Amino acid sequence: MRKGTPIYNKLNLAPALLAGLLMIILNSCASSSAGPAPMANQTPSLPVVQLKQIDAATSRDYNAAIEGKVNVEIRPQVEGILDKIFVDEGAAVKKGQPLFKVNDRVYQEALSNAQANLMAAQANLDKAKIEVDRLAPLVKNNVVGEVQLKTAQSAEAAAKATVAQAEAMVSNAKINLGYTYITAPVDGYIGRIPYKVGSLVGRMETQALTVISDVSEVYAYFSFSEKDFLQFKEAYPGTTIREKLSHLPKVSLVLADNSVYQQEGTVETVDGQFDKTMGAISLRATFPNPNGELRTGATGKVRIPTTVENAVVVPQNATYELQDKVFVFVVGDSNKVASKPLLINGKSGNYYLVSGGVKGGDKIVYSGFDRLQDGAIIAPENISLDSLLKENPMR
Repeated sequence: MRKGTPIYNKLNLAPALLAGLLMIILNSCASSSAGPAPMANQTPSLPVVQLKQIDAATSRDYNAAIEGKVNVEIRPQVEGILDKIFVDEGAAVKKGQPLFKVNDRVYQEALSNAQANLMAAQANLDKAKIEVDRLAPLVKNNVVGEVQLKTAQSAEAAAKATVAQAEAMVSNAKINLGYTYITAPVDGYIGRIPYKVGSLVGRMETQALTVISDVSEVYAYFSFSEKDFLQFKEAYPGTTIREKLSHLPKVSLVLADNSVYQQEGTVETVDGQFDKTMGAISLRATFPNPNGELRTGATGKVRIPTTVENAVVVPQNATYELQDKVFVFVVGDSNKVASKPLLINGKSGNYYLVSGGVKGGDKIVYSGFDRLQDGAIIAPENISLDSLLKENPMR
């Protein structure tokens, strides 16, 4: 039976080895899983700011199109070959300054012909007067009949009418000849000149010779939505729109590069009716432009300052966006956080001016909420809103 003993020992060794390996694996898993457990139970320390209600200055921007106060299309009054161009594109011109010259040979000849016709008509009138003067004493002395005198007088009247007609033709020819010199009707800047010397120009052409813009002042046209217009009427005193406009503060012009034009403007007019297709009404702000920096066709934004009363000031750093809404994490009882959407009335610098969602005295998480979820508990680290406003003031 000695030969059987080793086999029995080998058979009993396998369960012991398996049990040992199993204990090692369980101990290993227990030790690895026990490692991060204390971290999961840690409460994150996050900065928290307490909100305040204040009267805050803000502004609204409205897209605007800029035009000179006078934009004049320069068109020829007569047809002909363009002989001369006296100015260049972009040049500053004064009222009465020559701009273009149309070939005038045809109009010179027309004037000469009209003057010759006037001379012939004047000669016929003189002849008719002589005939009347000759017949008048003869009729008086009953030498000839009165009918002859009346006939001569009628001929004189017809000659006078012919002279008047000839004089009008001369005047018209002079006007047409004068139209061959095209001068500036206003002070301003020359726009694009699409025609060159030798081009045939005339009144029937669809394209103007050029456009002169008087930009000593510029108009910025912008629009209010129906809601904006109703708020405007409620916000400012007065019984008429003109009275309400007089209480609007000075406005600024934000240029295409986001710089602010150095001259302030005034909102002067409101359109008489809403655009049905756009649901908006147009307004016009006037800006002085002494150095000619602004030109017709430019774009920008009209910035209207306003004051929001009892607004809750919320730092933008403390907010996040989700599906076109802006949220904050409000710290509640037991330091438990909950996300709340904001009703924003405007912006001032790096702050939202809020009228709903939070109120003065509420505490919100200022930063570090990237992985924060509703119901999480935090360890708040209080920071002062006044210190934030001092470091980054509203504007």
